[in-house]
Amino acid sequence: MQYYENPLISRYASRLMSQLWGPQRKFSTWRKLWLALAEAEAELGLPITQEQIEELQNHLDDIDFNKAAEYETKLRHDVMAHVHAYGDVCPNARPIIHLGATSCFVTDNADAILLREALTIIRNRLAAVIDRLGRFAWKYRELPCLAFTHLQPAQPTTVGRRACLWAYDLILDLAETEHRIRNVKTLGNKGTTGTQASFLELFNGNHEKVRKLERIFCEKIGMESFAITGQTYPRKMDSQILDLLSGIAQSAHKFATDLRILAHRKEMEEPFEADQIGSSAMAYKRNPMRSERICSLARFVMSLQTSPAMTAATQWLERTLDDSANRRLVLPQAFLAIDAVLILYQNIAEGLAVYPKVIEKNLWSELPFMATENILMAAVEQGGDRQDLHERIRQHAQAAAAIVKTKGGENDLLNRLRNDPAFNKVNIDAELEPSAFIGRSPEQVDELINEYVEPIRQRYEDILTVVDADVRV
Repeated sequence: MQYYENPLISRYASRLMSQLWGPQRKFSTWRKLWLALAEAEAELGLPITQEQIEELQNHLDDIDFNKAAEYETKLRHDVMAHVHAYGDVCPNARPIIHLGATSCFVTDNADAILLREALTIIRNRLAAVIDRLGRFAWKYRELPCLAFTHLQPAQPTTVGRRACLWAYDLILDLAETEHRIRNVKTLGNKGTTGTQASFLELFNGNHEKVRKLERIFCEKIGMESFAITGQTYPRKMDSQILDLLSGIAQSAHKFATDLRILAHRKEMEEPFEADQIGSSAMAYKRNPMRSERICSLARFVMSLQTSPAMTAATQWLERTLDDSANRRLVLPQAFLAIDAVLILYQNIAEGLAVYPKVIEKNLWSELPFMATENILMAAVEQGGDRQDLHERIRQHAQAAAAIVKTKGGENDLLNRLRNDPAFNKVNIDAELEPSAFIGRSPEQVDELINEYVEPIRQRYEDILTVVDADVRV
């Protein structure tokens, strides 16, 4: 019998991210948390032997998932199912597994650990894409091209500067990711409603030992705990992390959409392999399938953003369980999808194809209109009347536009101006150098790379050359 297969795992995300959110990693982490708790409790004088600790250490990864499933069918409780499965292979330690803890001790502490590691994977992928876009921007820092506002031709920019817009969105996302990694906190040892009552009872009312237990436990797992919680860590953290992932999705979607537009104009394309098929029907097509996939996956992540927000808003009093199923779905899927998005983004950034001749042709089709302000000012400097010159240019421009739009002809605005006596003192060709219209575009590319991209390269030097062999594009 065949069952539903999650395409995020089978088709899109890396093995690294898939394994992180897989059952082996999750339940091994649960066992490590139970071990850390037992060690901390032993250090503070509870009757837990070294033999029991060693037994727990020896069975962190040998999880019998079939046995755990049998227990869950019987007990209707996933945490207790795994307590029993762990106890089966650690019979001497069975009495002290999960001592004083509630279910959220393992579920929430494990989730916090996985969230931080998942954010680290995303952080590294962001740094890699920023590096590749920086290289591309540098290469094309001076290549003039049409800019667009309202999706209409506007004052020219350069291909490299446009890439800097894409990179800077990710630079902002990277800064937010780094902030989130620093601020991932864990539940610690809080008990059933956050009061630590069960641990206080274990230590016979010794408040200082209860405080010390949490400090020792957190040191062992390498995380800081929230100052105060209900039964769970604040679901606000999940909401903040999904806001971040949605922001990355927004940046990637904007890039991919821009590239799809540029591919339509035949100015740029994503990589297209020698044997790649663009369409099953139209053999000549070179569809921007990677960019389209980015948009599809990014839209999915953006749609997930509201679930953690609603979950955080509806955690009644100390806790309600309607967060559980939602989080099991949303958190892994959001990370798997963003992982896939950034893999695609890096692949595209490493192989972007640029067609300078097409870019030049498209620029020259609009440049006469854009040069009119320079021509106007030059004619005024030669003694012309600005208002009269402005009106002449307006009439010539409208006539030229009509030929282009209604007859499909060439833009003849420059010839019209050359033949107008009012502009006979102006060297019109000298006013048409494309580099005169791009402002500080090359310099802005240099500044962004030097001030932002290079520091990122230095911080993540060790990961920028790592080859991720298991990725799929």
